Amino acid sequence: MAVREQPADSPSMDGTADRILLSPPDVGPLEESYLLRALRSGWVAPVGPEVEAFEREVAARVGRSHAVALSSGTAGLHLALIALGTRPGDAVVVPTLTFVATANAVVYTGAEPVLVDCDPESGNLDPALLERTLDELRRAGRRVAAVLPVDMFGSCADYDRILPICAAAGVPVIEDAAEALGAVRDGRPAASFGQAAVLSFNGNKIITTSGGGMLVSDDHDLVAHCRYLSTQARQPVRHYEHTDTGYNYRLSNLLAALGRAQLRRLDGMLARRRAHRERYAKLFAATPGVRLLGSGDIGANCWLTSIVVDRAAAGWQAAELARHMDAHEIETRPIWKPMHLQPVFASARTVLSGAAERLFASGLTLPSGSAMTDQQLDRVAATIADFLDRR
Repeated sequence: MAVREQPADSPSMDGTADRILLSPPDVGPLEESYLLRALRSGWVAPVGPEVEAFEREVAARVGRSHAVALSSGTAGLHLALIALGTRPGDAVVVPTLTFVATANAVVYTGAEPVLVDCDPESGNLDPALLERTLDELRRAGRRVAAVLPVDMFGSCADYDRILPICAAAGVPVIEDAAEALGAVRDGRPAASFGQAAVLSFNGNKIITTSGGGMLVSDDHDLVAHCRYLSTQARQPVRHYEHTDTGYNYRLSNLLAALGRAQLRRLDGMLARRRAHRERYAKLFAATPGVRLLGSGDIGANCWLTSIVVDRAAAGWQAAELARHMDAHEIETRPIWKPMHLQPVFASARTVLSGAAERLFASGLTLPSGSAMTDQQLDRVAATIADFLDRR
């Protein structure tokens, strides 16, 4: 989801007259102080003490032993797949309801993404369809290199069911926790599931390093291999020596400093987003045919709050509310367009129930950022209330 900065010459200082964005960066004086400290230290390149500290702090936060800071979450998915031995011709199971990066990372390795539908209540990978898919691929003689569950909008997938299914099939799990830092499931933090997990620090995420990501794992050798590949696979000799194809995937020391400041504010940011979701829940509580996606997950980080509209019961559809909000300078977005509907993956193998298509047609994501002020949230709520009153 694209993020735009508010214009510097915006006519309102309190945000009440500006366009309200979905999830803009939430940065301030603490981030500025960390960046200045890193800049003045002379460590500017993609190595340095801020990178090493950021890796330790993120690993500790998600309960992992090792981490490597990268230029994006997509880079983390790519490296994790390589480290687990993914090769051309393999199958990799990917939820069809996700951002394109999850599927793209599979294509980078030459493997084939196999797109599986979601649970309609949460939007996350459907475990029953996953089990069916793995069985079908096994009977077809296909090698399955990995399963990539996605923690949709900051709500952890059903790992109680997914992990045993994958273990029984002998298939490793890479948790795509790009949207889920700070979320919890059954007492375990997001990014603590599977052989490896990947976080994103893109500009619209819970915390940001402008662009960036982190691969985490309890497997020292896996993380060491990913770190090696992320620095152009350079051998430890004085001259430049390369025996493997590598990638320019490391995070800079400056951006790691920004991430460290953001991490210190994480709990406050989570509280803000959860408060926004509670406000939306109350706003729609008396509206027939409207529910919050994943509302039953008390451990969600509430990165983005989405509603699902039953047109027959509500008397209106999500696209109508989207147009009303846009007319009042408030950004909304549909729920992800499923990968099997994307032209680039039109020929991919699929196992579908129709759930993802229904969520795409009936869902709408509302402004959820922790930087949204009380005045802006009041404006969003008033605009929604006006729409509902007209119905």
